[in-house]
Amino acid sequence: MTDAANVVRWMPASLMPIALLLLATPVAPQTYPNKPVRVVVAQAAGSATDILARLLSQPLSEALGQQVVIDNRAGAGGLLGTEIAAKALPDGYTLLMASISTHGVNPALHTKLSYDPVRDFAPISLVATTANVIIVHPALPARNVQELIALAKSRPGQLNFATPGNGSSQHLATELLRSMAGNANMVHVPYKGSGGAIASVIAGETAWMMPALPSALVQIKSGRVRAIAVSSLQRSSDLPDVPTIAQSLPGYEVVTWYGLMAPAGTPASVISRLHADTTRLLATPELQRTFAASGLIAQSSTPEGFSDFVRVELARWAKVARQAGVKAE
Repeated sequence: MTDAANVVRWMPASLMPIALLLLATPVAPQTYPNKPVRVVVAQAAGSATDILARLLSQPLSEALGQQVVIDNRAGAGGLLGTEIAAKALPDGYTLLMASISTHGVNPALHTKLSYDPVRDFAPISLVATTANVIIVHPALPARNVQELIALAKSRPGQLNFATPGNGSSQHLATELLRSMAGNANMVHVPYKGSGGAIASVIAGETAWMMPALPSALVQIKSGRVRAIAVSSLQRSSDLPDVPTIAQSLPGYEVVTWYGLMAPAGTPASVISRLHADTTRLLATPELQRTFAASGLIAQSSTPEGFSDFVRVELARWAKVARQAGVKAE
């Protein structure tokens, strides 16, 4: 019989509930971490979220002294992986690479989630931001957003655009653009993931799409697709000659973001350790250069600041989804 069991065995009945509660509460081991740490990615391999998680995993492994393992759990538009992370044991050994999809768009579209995006997670820090980029097939006669909109209006219902899925963050970013462009009549073609959607533009099966920059940068550099605008307010350092969408549609801005979260109830000491190591790494020029090479901007925050940011994002995308009439399938 363990020492803990002996304590409970001889404890007065009046104190028994308190003892059981204390024994059931996750306690961070003094040597955390003493085994590999899993980071759940709710998107497929090759997605922007996956690219970021893998870029961070090696330096974070070195900082923690334990291997950081990326666990891709794609499915249901990111709901599957997010649920797995939400319901994991809150001991610091399962984290989520959260994103605009998991904690912005999905909760805006799904009213009956099996988890709460705020209550069921403990924010650690923002990790990175990036722009979305409008890419078109090289043969498409549109060199900027104004020409793309004009082309769509001249061919109502004929110009199609790809997304990684109905209700994805890229879908809502595109719907926001359409609404600001006077509800240009274009056809939505959803795919199962960014890879298939980008491939459809390369093949000329769809005319254009708006992926996160990291997932399309290689294809842009190779000339297989042409970039005509970025969604951030400033031009991307990776594509300095590509204008912003806001230059054609003033007020348009979409920033795709990513951050680390743990299941709610994770000990404060573990959150503090993960936050300290993550933010220290994000401040290093080496990791910043690594991120920049993939179209990512290192971005850190306090856990409290990250929590406040998520609440703002939830409200924003709920409004966009409502105005665009987008519903989950």
